[in-house]
Amino acid sequence: MTKLHSNATVWTRMAATPALLLAVLTVVACSTDKGLPEFGSIDFRETRYEDVAALRDFRDCRDQAVELDSQARAGGDPARYLSSAELLERCDLDLGSDASMVSEDERMRAHGLGIQNYIKGGDAGAARRRLERFKQLYAGRDLYYADGSSFRSTMEVLLGQREQRDFGRYSMLNVSTALKDEMRRIQYWKHN
Repeated sequence: MTKLHSNATVWTRMAATPALLLAVLTVVACSTDKGLPEFGSIDFRETRYEDVAALRDFRDCRDQAVELDSQARAGGDPARYLSSAELLERCDLDLGSDASMVSEDERMRAHGLGIQNYIKGGDAGAARRRLERFKQLYAGRDLYYADGSSFRSTMEVLLGQREQRDFGRYSMLNVSTALKDEMRRIQYWKHN
């Protein structure tokens, strides 16, 4: 009889082990679910969607402004240059708190194009304000034209933000040769 009793005890223990294991797993599973962010959660997906939508909206807006710039170049239309510049400014303002979603280089190029288009459209005041904003936002950074000349230096010369004494030293400025020649010509005819 002892053998039978011992087999029954083994069977009882074996039956109790899965039930105990199931109870422990249930408690652990319930306690670890609370407070941890889930990447598959609806909140995470909504936030990610909003970020992607803000980036897409900025790029769509910028592309429309670049199209206006192309039309202005083709037709030599100052009003389209101004429209393009204003649209680029609005694209940036619409980003608001989502500005970090767009790379700094992308935003710099959009700002730079806007400044150039204000100049081409004849609104030097708006170009000066945007250039000052550009300098604040991107302190120590610059854009460069295909010939290696500096965007900031070129805009400063065009907007009269360089001292008269700098005009004789254009070779020290990182601006295009054509701009240096034109500024020297203007200086020559002012004095002669």
